[in-house]
Amino acid sequence: MANPSSPHLLSSFLGNRLALSARPLLLRSAGPGSRRVAYQATRTLCNLVDILFNRRSRDDAPENNPRRLRPGKVSPRLSVPNHIQRPPYVNSRQRPGVNNGPEIHDERGIECMRASGKLAAQVLKFAGTLVKPGITTDEIDKAVHQMIIDNGAYPSPLGYCGYPKSVCTSVNECICHGIPDSRPLEDGDIINIDVTVYLSGYHGDTSATFLCGDVDDEAKKLVQVTRECLEKAISICAPGVEIKRIGRTIQDHADKFKFGVVQQFVGHGVGKVFHAEPVVLHFRNNEWGRMVLNQTFTIEPMLTIGSINPVMWSDDWTAVTEDGSLSAQFEHTILITEDGPEILTQC
Repeated sequence: MANPSSPHLLSSFLGNRLALSARPLLLRSAGPGSRRVAYQATRTLCNLVDILFNRRSRDDAPENNPRRLRPGKVSPRLSVPNHIQRPPYVNSRQRPGVNNGPEIHDERGIECMRASGKLAAQVLKFAGTLVKPGITTDEIDKAVHQMIIDNGAYPSPLGYCGYPKSVCTSVNECICHGIPDSRPLEDGDIINIDVTVYLSGYHGDTSATFLCGDVDDEAKKLVQVTRECLEKAISICAPGVEIKRIGRTIQDHADKFKFGVVQQFVGHGVGKVFHAEPVVLHFRNNEWGRMVLNQTFTIEPMLTIGSINPVMWSDDWTAVTEDGSLSAQFEHTILITEDGPEILTQC
């Protein structure tokens, strides 16, 4: 990625686990006519990422501003029955990375992707029904976890680079990767729930932002426009289409409503591995690459009312807006077919 204004582009789930040498993410040319995306997940560079991301002053810190989101208590990691197939990165000493090639599937692979995508969509729909004032994000995580394992699947986030929960729950100013905890949802909150399941060796990845109780009009508009950005981006997908059109489509629509588009977190290929090429930028860019028949990847724009700059909490996962302004996100896994895009993560 040659955009000098965004030197630390991160996968929307990998977060600050992406690193190569001394940088969270490095995209580099592998020679004429080709480019390789090199990733290596790590937990040892969190201080560097904090320097890159953390622009907050002491007065802006959550503990000094009662209106900001604050971390709650995180309960112990939930167990998964032994008979359920686990992704290779679970209980492995090898750091999970990102495949250097796209996820392109044969007929069996497509059917497996449809199955994992459908389950992810069903789980997300169920999770949305739980959103109400008073419920904790930890309770949502437990319910989601149970539904996933009841269907013979593994919750992909659990144990990924040490992530302690089965789902991501990002409330209000949290851009992404919020860790479920003891904080109860409040009337007027918005919450993104990000679900990924690993079923029969394939990942299905999706998320949506839900309204909790009586939400003000500005927050509703943010959520609506973010959803529209995803829908418009999906609609232009087809074999041979330049991937950079996704970012332009999203940015053009967000600009109409003066919402910001977060640049540091990106979509990604998904399939047998959790993260693969292509890197899908959600803002205007000049990166190369075209969509390929039978390819699967995610599109997952994150929009904000105010600052697009993320601040990383000390848990090394939770990314919140620098100014505390609201953020919303929607995500689908799509398959590129001869007839255009097939959304795999919808019921």
